[in-house]
Amino acid sequence: MLIKTIFAGFGGQGVLSMGLNLAQAAMVEEKNVTYLPSYGAEVRGGTANCTVAVSDEDIASPVASSPEFIVVMNKPSLFRFQNLIESGGVLFINSSLVDAETTRGDIEVIRVPANTIAEELGSPKAANMVMLGAFIKKSNLVSLETVIEELKNVLQKKKSLIEINTKALKTGYSLF
Repeated sequence: MLIKTIFAGFGGQGVLSMGLNLAQAAMVEEKNVTYLPSYGAEVRGGTANCTVAVSDEDIASPVASSPEFIVVMNKPSLFRFQNLIESGGVLFINSSLVDAETTRGDIEVIRVPANTIAEELGSPKAANMVMLGAFIKKSNLVSLETVIEELKNVLQKKKSLIEINTKALKTGYSLF
């Protein structure tokens, strides 16, 4: 099994964090992982994306030429990445910010109102964790429990963020 995912959006949306959290959880679960971040010079507000490959075998390249999953947090990312996903793949769209339709009829599209849900939870910045929770449930690449434990490790110096991010992950996960 080799599963490739692209997470994409504006800098500041936590796109790279989503990919890193997935990669760390997969490593804890003893899977082979590559994580390849990419972002513009402006970072916050500019484009950002990352590629995560998860496998039970060695991974030859971190580049995801035909990913099985793509997660887009904004409209420019939809237009840029939708044609890369393999036929039969799954496209996650942040429907709070993306009102456009995909031009693909050969993929599954999952709309998650990540920003709306995060605002309802009281933390607009947790939209990435809502989306990551939905992705984890649908992809079944790693367990929610492992992601939460790794999130606690990453945020150990920012303990105030652990509770809301955990709640956002669980809320996204429970959408399916």
